[in-house]
Amino acid sequence: MSTSHTNNCGIQYAKKRYITYAIITLIALVLPYIRINGNHFFLLSFDKKQLHLFFTAFDMQELYLMPFLLILMFLGVFFITTLGGRIWCGWSCPQTIFRVIFRDLIETKLLGLRRSIKNKQTPPKNEPLKKIIAIFIWIALSFVAASNFLWYFVPPEDFFNYIQNPMEHKVLMGFLIGIASFLVYDIILLKEDFCIYVCPYARVQSVMYDNDTIQTIYNEKRGGKIYDEHGNLIKSTPTEPNAECTGCESCVRVCPTHIDIRKGMQLECINCLECADACSRVMGKLGKESLITWTSPNAIQKSGKPQFLRFRTIAYGVALSIALVALFMMGATKEHMLLNINRTSELYKIKDEGKTVQNAYTFLFQNTDSKDHKYYFEIDNKNLVIKKPTKPFKLSAGKKLKKVVVLETTKNLSDHPQKDTLLHITITAYAIDDKDKIKVQRETTFIYPSPTSIKDYLKK
Repeated sequence: MSTSHTNNCGIQYAKKRYITYAIITLIALVLPYIRINGNHFFLLSFDKKQLHLFFTAFDMQELYLMPFLLILMFLGVFFITTLGGRIWCGWSCPQTIFRVIFRDLIETKLLGLRRSIKNKQTPPKNEPLKKIIAIFIWIALSFVAASNFLWYFVPPEDFFNYIQNPMEHKVLMGFLIGIASFLVYDIILLKEDFCIYVCPYARVQSVMYDNDTIQTIYNEKRGGKIYDEHGNLIKSTPTEPNAECTGCESCVRVCPTHIDIRKGMQLECINCLECADACSRVMGKLGKESLITWTSPNAIQKSGKPQFLRFRTIAYGVALSIALVALFMMGATKEHMLLNINRTSELYKIKDEGKTVQNAYTFLFQNTDSKDHKYYFEIDNKNLVIKKPTKPFKLSAGKKLKKVVVLETTKNLSDHPQKDTLLHITITAYAIDDKDKIKVQRETTFIYPSPTSIKDYLKK
């Protein structure tokens, strides 16, 4: 293999990683501003008690979707980890992206506190002024990142109005300052220790690995042994006759979590592949392929390609697909209006010397659509009429309205001389302007008094 070809292979990991970071950052910043019919792609608003998902708004009473979202999240984590190890950590995690911005961009490229991004083991230079500048730059970026996180709970159109009156929105301001403060502490002081000691994902990912999981691996068969089976250092440069590792330790100096990948799989490795880039540059000068690659232990042993399709990945993939289909199916059944019906404490009211019987109800309407509608309803029993309300009523988008509803009959519906008659009825509520789409049905009862009850009622 030519030197130039090997170098390009190494450089491509870094380029792809930085492009991935840029795309993820851009999506995270822009997505909260994109709305279709006033709805966001994802928004969990505790303020308005709504969940927006795929540009559809769901009321809190429709949160039957949340279990599917949680199932998708966990299955997604299991699937990605089984397939690609800690690919999330090295290529998508905000912690990694923020550390790259602070360490490689601000400290190294912008202020020159570090000599090179290829050496992460040497601490930054002792230049207090530049360090203070770096801290203030990151503080500003931390508030941007904290605001961006909150936009998925408080949409930007409300967020910027709220922060203009901070004393009226103390909870929001507390979260904003708290999240930003944590990011400052995390990125400047905690650093990669967050990945090693704090992050729970690092603790559980090892149980999801198998010998076909893709990870960053040093090819000991080609490079030679650096550590024994107990993890003890043998020698920095392998002594085997055909060992290709030069002992330059470029892979060690560039590692953001301060490990030696030649020791084997370690909990601290985040699959960022910076060591693979470093090894590619060194081995490329010798006209050889990198000793550190993104592959699986079985692929190394068999000198073949990683096995992506296997029982565990197929099982997770099928379960993930089922949960995703279920989520879309449940989301497609969204009700554009909600209706709860409760009877009043009074069973019935008798008028006109027993000729007229009324039942009263409390209807709680909610318009979960993105626009205003006029509503009314009808009853499936022709013997009953709507006494109140007498005409349709308007309800603004997202608003609730409580209505006292009175149903009346002038016909004798009793079927027993001494017992009250219980009539099961269906109420169909609908939007006047879109009856076919916005319509719900609820079951309730109408109680008609027995002749004995009517006599007793009239005596009183």
